[in-house]
Amino acid sequence: MLVLFETPAGYAIFKLLDQKKLTKTENLYHDFETPEAASRVVKLKHFEKFTDTTEALAATTAAVEGKMSKSLKKMLKNVVAKDLQEQLLVADAKLGNAIKDKLNLSCLSNTSVQELMRCIRSQMDSLLAGFPKKEMTAMALGLAHSLSRYKLKFSPDKIDTMIVQAICLLDDLDKELNNYIMRCREWYGWHFPELGKIITDNIAFVKTVRLIGTRECTSSTDLSDILPEEVEAKVKDAAEISMGTEISEDDIMNIQHLCDQVIEISSYRSQLYDYLRSRMMAMAPNLTVLVGELVGARLISHAGSLINLAKHPASTVQILGAEKALFRALKTKKDTPKYGLIFHTTLVGQTSTVNKGKISRMLAAKAALATRVDALGEDCSLDLGAEHKVKVEARIRFLEEGNLRRISGTGKAKAKLEKYHSKSEVRQYPVAADSTLPTRKRKFDEMKESPRKALIEEITDENDVQPKKKKKIKHEPVGDIETTGHGEERIKKKKKIKSEPAVSEGITYGDGVEAQEEEEQTWVTESGKKKKRKKKFKEATESGVGPDDSFGGSFVEAETNSEKKKKKKKKKSLDNQEED
Repeated sequence: MLVLFETPAGYAIFKLLDQKKLTKTENLYHDFETPEAASRVVKLKHFEKFTDTTEALAATTAAVEGKMSKSLKKMLKNVVAKDLQEQLLVADAKLGNAIKDKLNLSCLSNTSVQELMRCIRSQMDSLLAGFPKKEMTAMALGLAHSLSRYKLKFSPDKIDTMIVQAICLLDDLDKELNNYIMRCREWYGWHFPELGKIITDNIAFVKTVRLIGTRECTSSTDLSDILPEEVEAKVKDAAEISMGTEISEDDIMNIQHLCDQVIEISSYRSQLYDYLRSRMMAMAPNLTVLVGELVGARLISHAGSLINLAKHPASTVQILGAEKALFRALKTKKDTPKYGLIFHTTLVGQTSTVNKGKISRMLAAKAALATRVDALGEDCSLDLGAEHKVKVEARIRFLEEGNLRRISGTGKAKAKLEKYHSKSEVRQYPVAADSTLPTRKRKFDEMKESPRKALIEEITDENDVQPKKKKKIKHEPVGDIETTGHGEERIKKKKKIKSEPAVSEGITYGDGVEAQEEEEQTWVTESGKKKKRKKKFKEATESGVGPDDSFGGSFVEAETNSEKKKKKKKKKSLDNQEED
């Protein structure tokens, strides 16, 4: 059996002297304790050395991927193909299958072969006698570095350490510039205090102080290159009436030196910002387009590196930089912060206060995706970042303006299926459905003559109010007119009353039979007098007693005092009208 052993310096082919050792691998390491014992188990047959590091890297990467390199194929054809009856022991099963397909060699790879490879590696220096140990170590180190660069796709543009240092230096420069400018304003304010209120821009203030020196030289100094004409005129007018104190030439000299330092630091700060922007566009273009170079650099600096930032979920990216507020909120059981460093982006800044939390959450999700593409992707295009930025801007417009949301995906297909199609239908009025039965309407005379129910207030106040005189009523016969034997005419009116219990009407009946009809009779005498008589009668359900039968003692009338008084007043009024 032949053994294929891979080293950093090249390929080695060993001959297994005792094949029985392969079946007993439990104590195989005892046979490789010394170089002499190892030489009795395996023997070096051929060694193919790599010419340079490039060839070694190509062979190693091919072996990692389970493929056969050109140098290995050439060596196997020259050495192993001569002994086709020999079986080849390979550490990697994928590599063994590739050799078997291309060279028709029987390859073996199992746990026993793995144990044999470990034993050979322990005595590799003695088995490969032609190579010194130092040279083998140097080759292994060089191959490891080359393989690491290849695996990580190493590029000088992907060094995020420069970005971390640049953004930290930029923040330090901003702090120092603020301190220097504040000191310069306070120092020169003793001599010319009005200048600080007229010129609000810091760089323009420093350049003006450096150019004019003392305020006495303001009128003779040309400030057109620094200030507009209106501001220059105000400065010259204020210098003439300034309330500041007098200072010496040495004081002005030191103030001008401080102004020179501020101008130099500001110019270096602008140069550093340009450098940071170019590095961010080279390293994380999608993140830069989405959140800006300053916020993106601060996120990378806070996470430690671009790879670490890519490992963070979107929820962590959203509150990155607000750790103190987060833990304080968790400790006090209050609301957690909605944003951290991502708050300083332009997309969150242009949103109203109500929607800042929603936009920061969406922007953090898009920034997490863009960071992973920049850190782990091979393409360095800006398409993903620009696309995500457009989506976030559309979301902002939707939340601010309240536009209708577009339907996408399955919702759009469902909407197409459920679309309403209008049909022009003309419907006619169904005349045949009308009812031809005559409906009886209540006459106006009946509505007028029907008695009105008296209210409680009218009953109580009836004694106090004097009755009004009524108009004369024309004696027109209404209803059925009957003549009696005494020459009187009787007018009958019948009306239905509600079937209510007899107790509520205040009438009790002897036999307990309810009254169903009420007959009102009006007697008209020959002399023209009208007499009204109200008779209430009952109809017995069992005994058929009619209205003409005698019913004098069948019921007892129960009228209230108010009703009796009302009837008396009506009779009096009628009599008075007839006498007139």
